[in-house]
Amino acid sequence: MASIAELGERGALERFLPHLTQSENVLVGPGDDAAVLRSGGELVVTTDTMFEGADFRHDWSTFADLGTKAVTTNLTDIAAMGATPTGLVIALGVPGRIDVRNLEEFAKAADRTLQKLAPGAGVVGGDLSTSERTVISVTAFGDMRGRSPVLRSGARADDRIVVAGELGMSGAGLALLSAGEHPVDELRRRHPQRIEAHVAPLAPVHLGSALADAGATSMLDVSDGLVLDAGRIARASGVELRFDRAALEAFDADLEHVLYGGEDHALLATLPQEATLPDGVLVIGEVRESEAGVTLDGEPVQERGWDPFRR
Repeated sequence: MASIAELGERGALERFLPHLTQSENVLVGPGDDAAVLRSGGELVVTTDTMFEGADFRHDWSTFADLGTKAVTTNLTDIAAMGATPTGLVIALGVPGRIDVRNLEEFAKAADRTLQKLAPGAGVVGGDLSTSERTVISVTAFGDMRGRSPVLRSGARADDRIVVAGELGMSGAGLALLSAGEHPVDELRRRHPQRIEAHVAPLAPVHLGSALADAGATSMLDVSDGLVLDAGRIARASGVELRFDRAALEAFDADLEHVLYGGEDHALLATLPQEATLPDGVLVIGEVRESEAGVTLDGEPVQERGWDPFRR
């Protein structure tokens, strides 16, 4: 067993990098001052940072969990634009006392997640530094591959509202963890899907481009809660997003978690009535020409969800 401080940056990276699969889009990968990616069209870029304490807890999440979550949260942002992910850079700040095997587990999980959700993409670079608490910052790249980007502002009256992925499971998992009534290992055994949905989420990234090809008029990644994120589409498009209560109650979580739980990383989109829906997509409502906002069976709902500054 060796700590990162004992190995130093070079030694730690020598343990980290071999676990990563090279992106098929890379011309120059890890090892130089910057990566060079092959790009055939419009470049799509997103970034997300997770802070220990604010965004995750080490007593709930392993480094493998964090590797999965860091990758998924960025890939879904790329997918929500209708783009195809091409690569990631990962910056890690960790305490020097951390066992280097945790870095290896992070790298292996990040790579597994990439190969599962975005085959052909890979980690092309990043940074490793010391920090009092763990900080994980990921920047993801994508290519539109000839498509037009799908924005939040294109929803039109009579469009169907659809979702690809789960709703409410992450919120349900967080509620179980936050209650503190049982050890985390016991919760993982008793509620594996709910706990994993929160600490190590996966998402149907491939359906982002499929929805774009099907004619999606708007789309985003549900990270802050269904109602809060739907409100962003409603305001950007100047329409009402009317959800069907029965459709939302069909998800395997309480309606409260479905509406407000957050961190689902499902893809919420609107499409014309005549569009052919990709497999794995569910209709959960309809766009109406009305005052911008979100309703449930036509009744207004409070727009709340995850806000890091209002916890």
